[in-house]
Order: sequence, then C-alpha cells, then structure tokens
Amino acid sequence: MFRIRRILSDRFDADQSAIRQVRDILENQFPDIDKAKLDLIPDQLRDSLKFKLQTSLFVAESKTGNVLGFALLMYAPDLNFTFLDFVASRRGQTSGGVGGALYQRIREESVHLGVKGLFFECLPDDPALCSDHAILEQNKARLKFYERFGAFPLINTLYETPVKPGDDCPPYLLIDFLGNEDKGDRSFIQSVIRAILERKYGDYCPPDYISKIVSSVIDNPVKLRKPIYVKKTVAALAGPLNHISRNRVLLVVNDKHTIHHVQDRGYVESPVRIDSILKEIEPTGLFLRQAPDSYPEHHLYDIHDRGYLKYFKRVCESLKPGNSIYPYVFPIRNATRPPVDDSVLAGYYCIDTFTPLNQNAYLAARRAVDCALTCADGLLDGYKIAYALIRPPGHHAETKVFGGFCYFNSNAIVANHLSKYGKVAILDIDYHHGNGQQEIFYERDDVFTVSIHGHPSFAYPYFSGYADEKGSGKGEGYNLNIALKETIGPDDYRKALEKALKVIQKFSPEFLVIALGLDIAKNDPTGTWSLLADDFRKNGVMIGSLGYPAVVIQEGGYRNRVLGINARSFFTGLHSELYK
Repeated sequence: MFRIRRILSDRFDADQSAIRQVRDILENQFPDIDKAKLDLIPDQLRDSLKFKLQTSLFVAESKTGNVLGFALLMYAPDLNFTFLDFVASRRGQTSGGVGGALYQRIREESVHLGVKGLFFECLPDDPALCSDHAILEQNKARLKFYERFGAFPLINTLYETPVKPGDDCPPYLLIDFLGNEDKGDRSFIQSVIRAILERKYGDYCPPDYISKIVSSVIDNPVKLRKPIYVKKTVAALAGPLNHISRNRVLLVVNDKHTIHHVQDRGYVESPVRIDSILKEIEPTGLFLRQAPDSYPEHHLYDIHDRGYLKYFKRVCESLKPGNSIYPYVFPIRNATRPPVDDSVLAGYYCIDTFTPLNQNAYLAARRAVDCALTCADGLLDGYKIAYALIRPPGHHAETKVFGGFCYFNSNAIVANHLSKYGKVAILDIDYHHGNGQQEIFYERDDVFTVSIHGHPSFAYPYFSGYADEKGSGKGEGYNLNIALKETIGPDDYRKALEKALKVIQKFSPEFLVIALGLDIAKNDPTGTWSLLADDFRKNGVMIGSLGYPAVVIQEGGYRNRVLGINARSFFTGLHSELYK
C-alpha cells in the first residue's frame, strides 16, 4: 500500500527526506543525468517566478515514508498547460501500479488546474532516431504505457530534431488532452512548444532552433500519432476527468464502533449517533467513503503514556461481555506507588465517574484512531476535506488519562502525524473544552490548539479551559481558549469563531484538524446553546474560507433527531468554500 503525496517545498523533515529519496531514484534510473539538475529541485519548488513554471513534486510513498516513485509536474498558468518533467519508480519497483497511479494523479491535478493539455517528452521508438537497441525497447514500453492513457506523440513537426548534429535519441513531444481532444489549436501548441524550449532548455537550445521547431507546427488542429501498441485506450484512464473524486469529502467510518455499546441508563454516547449522521450526509453526493487502513501502535505511543496504554488494553481484554469498570476512587497520582487493583487503577487513569472500561472499549477506540489516521493520509494524498466519523470520541483524553467518553485522542494523534509535513492547527468546536489537545501540545509550538467551549465554571471538564491557559515553554502563546457564557446566540458564537480563525490564520498552518462537536446545537442534552442547522452551515463557510486542508474528527453531539441535519449543513458550508 502507498499514498501519493504532493510536496510544495523542502521546509519540513519529511519533505527533505522524500526529496533525497527522489534524487536517489533519479541517479539510479538516469545515471547520465546532470547532477546540477538534481540540485535544482528544492529551488524549483520554492521559486516559481525564477523558473517561470510552478513546480510540484508528487511522491508515491509507504506509510513509513519510503518513496517508491515520484512525478515532477510543472504548471504554466500564463499559457494554461502542465509539463511532466519526470515520472519514475524505484529500481525493482516495476509492479504494484506505482507508475500508473502517479500518472493518473498528474492527470487529475492537471484537470484540477483547468489546463488545456498535459505535455511531456519521451524518447523515440524509431530506429532511425535511436540507435541503441536496448534503449529502443525501453522507449517502446514507455510509449505503450502512455498510449493506455490516451497520450500520443505529436506528429508532422520537427520537434524530434536533434539540437546538435549527431545527438542520438531526440525526444518526442507527447500530448495528453485529458479526454478533451478539441484542444489542439495550432497557435496554442506553438506557444506551448516555445515555452518548453525557452523555459526548460533555454541554456541549450539556440533561438534559431526554437523558432524552427515552433514554425514547423503547420496542422490546425495538430495531429497526434495513432495507437501502435494498444488496440484501444482504457476508457477509465484516458477519458474525461471532469469529476475527480478528490473534489469530494473523504469519509472514513469506524466499522467497529457498534461493539462499544454501553447500555447503562443515561449513557448518551451510543451507536445510533453514527447512523443518524450517515443517513443525512451520504445522499448529498459530497462524500466518498473509504474503509480505514490499519496503523502501527507507535502512533499511540507518540501521544499517550505507555503505562496507561498497557493498563487500558489489559483490563479490556480481561473483562467479560456486559461487565464494566467505572472509576470510583481517585488516588493521588504517585508515580512510584500506583494502586494495584484494576478497579482502583481506573481512577488513577480517569478524570470522571461516568466513562467505563469494558471488553470492547479498547478495540473500538483503537479503530477510531485508524480511521482518523486514514483521513490524515487522505489529505497528504490530495483531498481537501476528510471526515473521520468515529466513536468513541477523543478530545478529553490526555497523555495519561481518559474521560468524557474518550480513550485515545484522535485529534492529537492526527495532528502529531501531520506535523511531520507542516504546521498544524487544531480547532475544537465541541461544547466542552478540548482539554486533551491542550495538555498534549501545551509545550509545543508546531501545533496550535484552539478551543471554543462553555466556560469551565459550568461545563465539563470543569478544571481547564480558562483564558489564561496559553501554553508554556516553547508552546507559550500557542494555546487559545475562548470560553463562552452558558446562554449565547448564534451571532455570539460566530464572533468567537471569527476570533479563533484570525488567530489560526496568523499562525498559517499547512493543515487544520477540526474537532467537530455537534453538541452546540439547540436542545442537546449535554449543552446549553441554541445553534440551528443554518448556523452550522455558516460555521462551515467561515472555517472553509481559510482554505486549509482539513481533517474533521467527530466528537460530541447527542440529540439524535438533528445530528445528521447539522452535520450535513456543516459540511455543505465547508465544502462550498474549500472547493470554490
């Protein structure tokens, strides 16, 4: 399994590592390549004005960051075309669909940019142009690959004329019209060829050579070579890409949430919550559902205390179906003398008396983390919005404690994962304070935590969420609490949200994690505010207007009659802004 991630700079460690691996692939696959060209990649990503082309690097990488292949795409907004500079797989990585997935991703990106065509070069399969038989066979294989997608060499021009006499294997210019074959206007193709030769090869191609190649384009519309290697292009690959799945919201639902069904009286965190939301959001067509992947436990250990994790897992495995342990004693947390009895230890690791441990709590919470991380990788793969529809929730879980129906802090785990690729802001819009994220990131400056919530004088968890809690050490100034009154109207809420968004915008993150609480709705059994469906839509519009790719993680919300309606309204607003 691999994901395709877009890299726009070399600012972060994960991006620097990927670029180093791309360089290794290039040196192995193209041993004669100019080393100076490899050194230019970071500069090309950073400075589009200097190179007159906006450059993006797409890497196919494993979850551990091992780069299996890459594609380097250049975009000329002034002429409205894209140029694929390189696409290559790691040596020995000939199977697994890496090359096809990368090329299809490039096609999707080109359509998203609204270009008239995707252009690139490929060495010729004509023996008259290429004397090396081994290279000739490789060229045939590459051209066959591109034919499957509907990309063919431009013909009836002098493009494959050597710049210098004696040069072997001058390249074809291939054009992929992305399923819209009426884009081959001669003047457009001439302007594209001139831009490629001047901007890419201006230090090698003399002006008179460039003029000769440009003027050789006579056909209008231009003509492409007929298929040679495939009888028919694959429609799913070569056809129009007007509707791209990444323009939808990636939806990942916890497929194990129903095993965590606490039927004790008054326990409102129930499985019906998920069904209520799905019933309303799936018919909209905005969502693309995907099964969650499985992730290693180090993601948990990066955030939560090992002692807590071991206790939580062991106790859940030891309990019989239907049995639960509720904390009832809260020992002084003496790290050198923790309690021995499991029922007493529950209070050692918990902050309240109403969050139970039972046989399936660990399994359900663990799967919720998988869902959230799948959504995080969805952003790295190009989605702008990903929704982890999960229970149990997570924003009250701290490094060493659970509570508030929460066991693992999915928001923090996702933010920590994404922080390897850029700065992250967490916006908690649950009615209750996001004490978990605050405690976990309190001394970090790469993750900004913001929470809008009911004042702790009347709202759970009662002990945190005050305005003067702003972070400490490196994290000082990177935690913002906006605690509101017990009774507020929608306008009051939007003023608070506007304040939060201004602070986030100043922080300028690469990613946004939204802890979505639907318990700010009117008549929610755990809240006191009065927001209606259209207020959720307006909140989504406001958040989406920032333009940051967002992982939305489901937190509270317990009035099942309106849960789905409010969720649908929120995502309608968020999507309308992020996909303008």
